[in-house]
Parts: sequence; C-alpha cells; structure tokens
Amino acid sequence: MSLDITRVTATARRAATAANHAFVGTEHLLAAAFLEPESPLRPALAAAGVTAEQLAEELLAGLPGAEAGREGPPPLSRFAERVLEDAAKPGGDLLAALLQGPRGRVASVFAKRGLDLKQLRKAAEKERPAPPPKPEPANRQRTKQQKPSRPTAPTAPSAPPPPPAKHPAVPQRPRQLPPHLRPAPGIGIGTIVRWVMLAGVPACLLLRWQGADPLFVFIAASIGMIPLAGFLGKATEQLADRSGPTVGGLLNATFGNAAELIIAFVALRAGMVDLVKASITGSILGNLLLILGLAFFAGGLRAPILKFNRTNAGMAAAMLALAVAGLVFPALFHLLHPGTAAVPVGPSELLLSEAVAIILIVTYLASLLFSLRTHKDVFAVESGAAQHEQPARQLWSVGRSLGVLTGATVAVAVVSELLVSTVEPVTHRLGLSETFLGLVLIPLIGNAAEHGAAVTVARAGKMDLSLQIALGSSTQVALLIGPLLVLAGLAIGQPLSLVFTPLEIISVGMATGVVAIITLDGESHWFEGVQLLALYGMVVAAALFL
Repeated sequence: MSLDITRVTATARRAATAANHAFVGTEHLLAAAFLEPESPLRPALAAAGVTAEQLAEELLAGLPGAEAGREGPPPLSRFAERVLEDAAKPGGDLLAALLQGPRGRVASVFAKRGLDLKQLRKAAEKERPAPPPKPEPANRQRTKQQKPSRPTAPTAPSAPPPPPAKHPAVPQRPRQLPPHLRPAPGIGIGTIVRWVMLAGVPACLLLRWQGADPLFVFIAASIGMIPLAGFLGKATEQLADRSGPTVGGLLNATFGNAAELIIAFVALRAGMVDLVKASITGSILGNLLLILGLAFFAGGLRAPILKFNRTNAGMAAAMLALAVAGLVFPALFHLLHPGTAAVPVGPSELLLSEAVAIILIVTYLASLLFSLRTHKDVFAVESGAAQHEQPARQLWSVGRSLGVLTGATVAVAVVSELLVSTVEPVTHRLGLSETFLGLVLIPLIGNAAEHGAAVTVARAGKMDLSLQIALGSSTQVALLIGPLLVLAGLAIGQPLSLVFTPLEIISVGMATGVVAIITLDGESHWFEGVQLLALYGMVVAAALFL
C-alpha cells in the first residue's frame, strides 16, 4: 500500500519542529517514510543490515537550526515541495519520488551506508504487497455495512434508526500542497534597506551633473553600488535555479563576481593599474579573512562548535594555493631575472603574466568540468549548497531575471565610471593611496551583498553554504577575474601584469595558509573568527600606512 502523504508530511514537520530545524527537507520526509510501520522500505533496509531508526537518525543529524525568534512551523524546502507535488500527481508514489534523485545529505548518508539506490528501489517494489482487486473488497465491505440486523422480537414502532455510518474513505492524494504548508511571502528588513540604498544611484548622477564635491559623488556611488551588486547576484541566482545544475553552475561561475569585474575593468581602462591590482588581492583577502571571520564569529555566537565539510573546504584551499603560486612566479621572475629588479615591469614580465593568466583560466574551467560534469555526483554530495537545502522561494520568470540582470549590469557600468572618476581627487583629499582604496574600500563596495549573505547563512547554522560563498568567491577572483583582467588589458592597450607587491603576495599567502589550517579539521568556533578578523585588521593597517 502507498504511504499517506498527509501523515508522512505531518510526521516530518513535527520532527523538524521538535529539533528546531530551519526547514522541512527531503531528509525529514524520507526519515518519516522509513518510520512508517507499513513502509515497504523497512524490510529492504533490514536485508541490507540497516535499521530504519538508525538511518532516520543519521538523516536528521546536523541539519541547520532555525533563526532565533522564528514563529510558526518551519517551511518546506523547494526540493521537498517538489517531491510532494510529484507524489500527489495521479499515479504518483511518495517513496518513488523520494528515491528518484536523492541529493545532499540523503545521497551522502546512502553512500556512507553503502546502499545501492537501484537495488533499494527494486527491493522496495518487491516487498510492497500487491493491491487487492478493487471491486471485491469494496462490495464485501459495502455488504457488511448495509446488512440489517435480525430483530429478536417484534417491537413497537419507533423513530427510524440512524443511517449507517459511512465507510471511512481512503485518503486521497492532494493535487497541491495545502496553503499552510507553503511559506508566507513577506518583505524582510534587508530588502527594505537595499531599496533605500538604491537611491544612491540617481543621487550620484545628480551630484555629478551639478558639479558637486567629488567626495560626495564617491560616497553616493559607493552606496548605490551595493544594492546593484545584490540585484546582479539575485538575477544570476534566479536564472541558475531555472537552468538546472550544469547551466546554473556556469551562470554562477560567470556572473558571480560581475560587479567587481566591471569596476576593475573601468579602472583599468582609466589607467589605474595599481588600483586594479590592489582590488584583486583585496577581494581575495576580504573573502578569506573578513567574510569568513565574520561568518565564524556570527555562527559561533549561536553554537559552541561549528561543523562543516572539510573535504570541500580543503579543495577550495588547494585551488587558492594554486592562485598564490600564480601571484608568486611573476614577482619572483621580476626580482630574480637579470636586469629587471631595478626597473618597472617589462615585456618579459607581461608575457609571463599572460601565460600564467591563461593557465589559471584553463585550470578554473577544468574545475568547473570536474564539479559540474565528470564528478557532479560527488560534488552534489560534498557541496554545502546541496547539503543544506534552502526554504522554498518564489522564482522569477526568465524575462524578469534577464531584465534585472541587464539593467543591473548597465547600472553597475555607469556607476563604476563615476566611482573611478572620483578616485584621484578623493585619495588626494583624504591622504589615502590607491593601494589602500583598492585593497580595502573597492572590495567592500563590490562584495557587500555577498558578505551579508555569507554572515546571514552562518548565523542560521548553514556553515557549509557560508564557506562555499567565501571560499568560492576567493577562488573565482584569483583564478578567473584576475587573469581575465590581464587579457582585457592586453586587448585595450593597458598592460596589466601579475607582478604584485611583496605586501600583497605575503598577505594572500598568509591568509590562504591560516584558512587552510583552520578548516583542516572540519570544525570551528567564534574565536577562530576573531583570529581571522585580527589578521585582516593587520593587513588594513599595513595598507593604510603605505
């Protein structure tokens, strides 16, 4: 017999509420299905040497907790909602929908237990009892219910007997989820702040047209750039959700740091080579030290020990080590090659930088092929995004997503022109160097929305997702954004080499080493976040006194 969707969903929701989980995912649904007494999976699991109780406990262990002050039951994740909708279709089955394409924690637990999904599906079908013929049970039950009882003696006329109780109908699968199971839409404080900050875009245009102080133009452009970068990332995320894992991964890889790339390209076209170089290393350092430090600190205030996937973190650290090598070799060549140490960057260093840039881009593309194509199953199990499913959300249409993406890109380009045009007068007025501006301020402006997202999910207990944002962004800047700027400089006649200053190289190398050490054990706490923030403070202080 098929499992009752309503009962399984209610059991899953109670389990998520009792454990104070952030959402009701496919893990909760599958655990509830295992624990159903009539579940055909129980004998199949027993034959594989696993009890349903053990597997259910493993599925629900370590899931992210709900935010403080949340009211009401946890919402369904979009994956769980999709499974229930498939199971509710005519001819659908809940177990079949749950075992159709497991991902994240479900796939990880199955792999750890050595459960073969194909064999499990076959065993479940074999153990499921065959349904009895439809007409015979119905006729037999109706006959029993409608059969009048024999009177033992004649009795006086009385009120007519009550009608026979109707046979309880078999629960029908709902065509769609009840409204109370869907998360209620609402406008968060972050959305309101983003729309208020968006006023900085027309403000900077108006100030520039009125010939206002460049410092005011710079401040207004910086404020307006933050929500624009957020809209750019939001539109990319919406298109990725509609495009499937492979195309979606490519979209995220292409547009994940589009705002930073546009700002750096505008600065490069204006001839601010030092600013562009500093923005590359500053973005890497900001993601590794500032974002990760704030994420560990915010998550550590909620839980004493933060657990995350150390395999995924180790892979990101290895990619960053490769990026550090790409920064070191051109600088070593410049220092050690005869006749080049005492002169500015020459043709040899530019050719070497272009060769290293091509190698880094090819390596980054190979990593995408590895994670999205050849080993996508391993990546789906290990990645933080897949391991922790997010609550269901309303998807934008493709037209709206493309419109927002195009509009945000054009707006970022326009605001970047104003931002870069005010750099020189602002640095002179405030007594700052272009290196400090590129190392600290520009990355903060371009990454503010991403910083907020990483800290928010860490505060909610989703450390794998927070690490993916911080480490993934650092890897993309080091292996893709920086090399693309080198090739772009070659195309527009503004040579950009990968010969960075010793301070930048040592800072990135130290940050990569410290992050690798901290993430090696797959655990962290709030004090390690303080340590990362302390190291970032030292880098900022050093850049300030350059």
